[in-house]
Amino acid sequence: MVKAIRVHDPGGVDALVWEPVEVGAPGSGEVLLRHTAVGLNYIDVYFRTGAYPAAELPFIPGFEAAGVVEALGPGVTELAPGDRVAYASRPVGAYSEQRVMSAERLVAVPDAIDDRAAAAMMLQGMTAHYLLRRTYSVKPGDTILFHAAAGGVGLIACQWAKHLGATVIGTVGSREKAELAAAHGCDYPVVYTEEDFGARVREITNGEGVPVVYDSVGKDTFDQSLDCLRKFGLLVSFGQSSGKIPRFDPGVLSAKGSLYLTRPTLFDYVDTRADLLAAANDLFETVMSGGVRIEVNQTYALADAARAHADLEGRKTTGSTVLLP
Repeated sequence: MVKAIRVHDPGGVDALVWEPVEVGAPGSGEVLLRHTAVGLNYIDVYFRTGAYPAAELPFIPGFEAAGVVEALGPGVTELAPGDRVAYASRPVGAYSEQRVMSAERLVAVPDAIDDRAAAAMMLQGMTAHYLLRRTYSVKPGDTILFHAAAGGVGLIACQWAKHLGATVIGTVGSREKAELAAAHGCDYPVVYTEEDFGARVREITNGEGVPVVYDSVGKDTFDQSLDCLRKFGLLVSFGQSSGKIPRFDPGVLSAKGSLYLTRPTLFDYVDTRADLLAAANDLFETVMSGGVRIEVNQTYALADAARAHADLEGRKTTGSTVLLP
């Protein structure tokens, strides 16, 4: 019997239950996939707690994994049993030993990339891709601010931004994480528990501010992130690990220099097959060229997902984390 992590009632880490599940045969345009590695992401916490409501209960969390195609449904022609594939896509369901998945949401994994790296890189890597290449196109000579620079997305984004010719300022929670971020392309790691990151950004930029701030922290950093922007700057709010951003008067944006604010999500940027393949291929090529290193710093058994969530929320993890079925 296939086993999976399921959530029957949203809540704390004890809501993650390891139990048998039924996995049906693939239908038209679908494949049966055996997972070899599952990516852990903060969005999984949002769904587990109910901050992002699931479509139905119980549900299997997770949006990202790598695996092997076991069987094909009718009409699938681009894949074959035994193919190595990966995905970062709706619907939830990655925390399972096997699942049925739409073939259109899968991408072939190059031989040069192993399964753990593939599982760790899809959601976080394609998030870094849309942030740096599409939401705000980072150019040589730009100075940017990236919060949570030692996290999974942060370590990839710092390397990628540096690869694109930018100067990277990144906030981190400890000196150890500052060293880690610095080793991954962050020119100015700022320990936010020891110094005012807004003042530090102004110092680094000679009072001008940065053209873009990438913020996955939310409530604790929002106001000060606006103060880090130069005139016409863009605040990219793509997460809320510290809590939801309080309601605010949009007039603040004009008062601080005709600023822009966006709240993007990866799933819109890879909604079409063409966009998905473009993002994944750019990511794979950048990794294989050495522009970005994918480092899996923690692994847990899939059955131990509760411990992995506790460590993630407790800021005990760095870089990418993978759950192993």
